[in-house]
Amino acid sequence: MMRLMGSRISQIAERIEDGEVEALIRAISGARRVFVMGAGRSGLVAKAFAMRLMHLGLQSFVVGETITPSFSPDDVMVIFSGSGRTRTVVDIASTAKEIGGTLCVVTANPTGGVATMADVVVEIESNRDPGVDDSCEFERRQMTGEHKSFAPLGTIFETTAMVFADAVISRLMELRQVDEGQMKKRHTNIE
Repeated sequence: MMRLMGSRISQIAERIEDGEVEALIRAISGARRVFVMGAGRSGLVAKAFAMRLMHLGLQSFVVGETITPSFSPDDVMVIFSGSGRTRTVVDIASTAKEIGGTLCVVTANPTGGVATMADVVVEIESNRDPGVDDSCEFERRQMTGEHKSFAPLGTIFETTAMVFADAVISRLMELRQVDEGQMKKRHTNIE
């Protein structure tokens, strides 16, 4: 199964548009602060991405945490959402757009949901079943197990998004000329 998943991730990676990735990297590089979010497993990917951004020396925050400051027009929000239709994600993205910040979305749904509001969209293809309508929400699908694929609950999106996020971090390391030694100094030392 790992080889099958690895092969699928490789196929998906080949179809990610370089221009979309470059736009995401430009947005992050030009931001005062980077806010990240997602729901469920995509939220875990977002948290891991925020941690690595912090290791790079960027100010990064996870939306919904108690220490997250207010969002401003100089900030960027990076959302990870396979469906792009999870209510909480759409609501927060809408608020971010009203405030005026830059909205970046990593999604398997580049033409619907939260992607319609985004300044930058990176499509990560997924083999999740498409929802019939907007009432087909992430939370309900997770509870009922309605995804059909070789990966449990259609998680190839989240797995691929994690690999993608790490690749973005690697590229940002090159651009910012940050090495692992510098990042390690920012790694927690109180665990």
